[in-house]
Amino acid sequence: MRYFPLLIVLLFYTSLINAQSQKFSLQDFYTYDSELEYVVDSIYNSLSEKQKVAQMIITSAGELGKPMATVKKLTENDAIGGVVFLKGSKKTHTESINALNEISSKNKTLPLLFSMDAEPSLFASRIKGAKDVGKTIDIKNEVQSEAVVNTINTELREIGVHHNYAPVLDISVSNEAIKSRSYGSDKDSVISLANQFIRCTQEGGIIATAKHFPGHGLVKGDTHKQSVYIDGKLQEVDNYKKIIEDGVLSIMIAHITIQNNEKYGTDGLPSSCSRKIITGLLKEEMGFKGVIISDALNIMKAVTILDNAPLLASKAGCDLILMPQNENATITAILAEMKKNPLYKKQVAQSVKKIVRLKVCAGLI
Repeated sequence: MRYFPLLIVLLFYTSLINAQSQKFSLQDFYTYDSELEYVVDSIYNSLSEKQKVAQMIITSAGELGKPMATVKKLTENDAIGGVVFLKGSKKTHTESINALNEISSKNKTLPLLFSMDAEPSLFASRIKGAKDVGKTIDIKNEVQSEAVVNTINTELREIGVHHNYAPVLDISVSNEAIKSRSYGSDKDSVISLANQFIRCTQEGGIIATAKHFPGHGLVKGDTHKQSVYIDGKLQEVDNYKKIIEDGVLSIMIAHITIQNNEKYGTDGLPSSCSRKIITGLLKEEMGFKGVIISDALNIMKAVTILDNAPLLASKAGCDLILMPQNENATITAILAEMKKNPLYKKQVAQSVKKIVRLKVCAGLI
């Protein structure tokens, strides 16, 4: 019976879809539409507090992710809102997504948001056997970029992936973590090519993600291995202005600590856990209204050294919590904080409504 209200909402919305084909698209995400507002609010209000918080959690699957038995259990318990697929074959990814969709359908719960790091440079490793589209650094013009995006989009749609954690907006090819994943060292070219990638991706029905805010190109070190610092001025933040203006739907926050910066210093925390960077800079100063996702929280040494990094990321302003080490513990921590912090509870509500809206506009529901 706990799913009955949600079932009624889903049946209602399904009838709309059947009558009018795909009613909403990704291009509607930033547009006010009374019917879209009604659908989002109806779905949101049908969820329990635990189900709402679960929408924020993205777990992992694939050869480098959690075992499928674990992911299926999380899905059955309605403890996640989505899954990022790491290394694996097209066949395995497709079978896994079909199995998880079957569980959601059987339990009458919200469909999962499936994502992947399908940057050009990582694409062939994420989907073994897929066409090799080359390295991001080798893309030199918009025609070439559009062809690459069309190939990636086609593969993602066939598998059932909705959300691409790409493109990289970082400047530089010399950074230890970024290397050939960058469009290069020319700022204007990077912005232009990344914007082309985003536009083509989203026109093709796949959610794009600009990363790694506030900039991972002009720093030394790799956040997978250690804390990494921006020392002084934020040199890459301006890259995001045009991207935000033109409608990118999501932005990923890096685990980069900022020091020797009076206004934006993060007091020893990574940017992914800094309210000053996510809420203050990205949301309030830069006006970003889309979905904000943390970088992976499970293995990167820059955040695993912190106590309860997933909660810190959420409190800082992240809407999607990517790959927490323990999904259920993360939900429990967020629920506990909501009970004692009314402002945070309101913030979580805003995050969940954005996620539900994204799922509606992406055609999942």
